[in-house]
Amino acid sequence: MQWLNYHHLLYFYTVAREGSVTKAAESLRLAQPTLSGQIRKLEEALDEKLFAREGQRLVLTDTGRMAYRYAEEIFTTGQEMMDALRGRPTKRPARLIVGVADVVPKLVSYRLLKTALELEDPVQLVLHEGKADDLIAGLGAQSFDMVLTDMPLNPQTVRVRAFNHALGSSGITFFASPKLARLYRKGFPKSLDEAPMLMPTPNTALRHSLDQWFESIGVRPMVIAEIEDTALMKVFGQHEVGIFAAPTVVADEIIERHGVERVGETQEVREHFYAITVERRIAHPAVSAIAEAARETSLD
Repeated sequence: MQWLNYHHLLYFYTVAREGSVTKAAESLRLAQPTLSGQIRKLEEALDEKLFAREGQRLVLTDTGRMAYRYAEEIFTTGQEMMDALRGRPTKRPARLIVGVADVVPKLVSYRLLKTALELEDPVQLVLHEGKADDLIAGLGAQSFDMVLTDMPLNPQTVRVRAFNHALGSSGITFFASPKLARLYRKGFPKSLDEAPMLMPTPNTALRHSLDQWFESIGVRPMVIAEIEDTALMKVFGQHEVGIFAAPTVVADEIIERHGVERVGETQEVREHFYAITVERRIAHPAVSAIAEAARETSLD
């Protein structure tokens, strides 16, 4: 049997957690060359690189991310054992680690994921936001239990073996400041022709759907800005920069939070949401509960 040196694993875990050898060396009270040498020994034992250098930064490789997740479980369990032996409460909630694509509106993410927090057995959510492609790569490295995104995984374009689980869809509502809403509400959707519009960036599913819909109804909005971050788009919209689109399912919350009004809505454009997992049949109870709740309750 090949034995794992847990001192080496602890050194690796600390560097990954602290983000640098310097900070980790201070935390462990070790010299930096000593710490670096111990991590090299771990890499040699595993026959894998755990870190890669990007400029001045150390970043985890795919193998490093997987090792970090196991290390975190190992040392958390070790602390739990110590607490148990000392008579302290030890029950900790199960963890659900979710990658959330940054194009998914924050309110939609909350609505879909809150089911995990309502389960009888407590669940600790760990959420990471990023680009869908990066998150799905992390899914392949077992860094996440699921990835939440607005488009299904295309197995022909990615190397990760994963499966799509539809969570639902929503029609689209157009919002604007009260002044712009009054101006463009009448005659919707034809009123959007040459109207000032805040659009998602071209790499998003919603932008593709909006472009197709505008073309089908003979409307050409004046694109004032292309904004990838949905929260930033709402801020621009509330300050009268232009009209923006968002899922109808969260229309009331958007109106309340940002002081905007409805310009109009359509069911001909729909935004879809998916859970991507490495399992065809979902095993994680929290992911299963999220998918089941989404199927039983229409987003609209």
